Amino acid sequence: MDLSTIKFVAADMDGTLLNANHELSLNFFPVFEQMKSKGLLFAAASGRQFFNIENKFEPIKNDILFIAENGSYVVYKGEELLVQAMEPAVVHQQLLTARTLPDVYTILCGKKCAYVESNAPEFVKNLVMYYDKYQLVDDLMQVEDDQFLKIALCDLAGSEKNSYPVFKNMEDQLQVKVSGFIWLDLSHKLANKGRAIEVVQQKFGISREETMVFGDYLNDVEMMQQAYFSFAMENAHPEVKEVSRFRAKSNEENGVTEVLQQMLNKMK
Repeated sequence: MDLSTIKFVAADMDGTLLNANHELSLNFFPVFEQMKSKGLLFAAASGRQFFNIENKFEPIKNDILFIAENGSYVVYKGEELLVQAMEPAVVHQQLLTARTLPDVYTILCGKKCAYVESNAPEFVKNLVMYYDKYQLVDDLMQVEDDQFLKIALCDLAGSEKNSYPVFKNMEDQLQVKVSGFIWLDLSHKLANKGRAIEVVQQKFGISREETMVFGDYLNDVEMMQQAYFSFAMENAHPEVKEVSRFRAKSNEENGVTEVLQQMLNKMK
């Protein structure tokens, strides 16, 4: 495995780069500085909101790529490289369906802000982990003057078994992704992390063979397919392990930074 040819690294956050407490390892920033000194691009690729990811990487936010909302929004140095918004009519249709599901809370993810109809404590506790900018509104159907990047469903009954079967029949029209145990994400058919990686590769003239990615859950599958050096975390979903070529130690063992350090050592 020749890691010396890598030019671009992208890592999912929750379950991958972040530990169980949703924290970055203190080892990441010195490793990033080494990557930067060698001219490597780094992207944080997450289902999280852009503003939330940006705040996580505050010290280096002007030096990295942000792939937010499961690939619907890509930003680098203040430049929008991709905005893959959903049509309002499609958004409204999915909002109506979501309202029929018990124990499911809906987040309408706009480019400017996220919008919610509930302030139930158990929902808000999960909301604030991933969304730094949000507004409580009376009716999501009435929200205008924004571009809608995603609908996130906080499914306290378990997304893979509860809400996913309801929306599975929309997979020919939308991206329907189980992105965590209680999360289901609906977005534009062309919006996924793999497509976002491809946009970055085309802009910077980087090949799949020069790309390294890390992921753990079902919203990372397309990203794995867009890079030769595809690493599934030891704690990854079985389907992610099936489509990846390599393994990294779990997020609790700092698997991402360990592989990155190995890569950097090969470049010396």
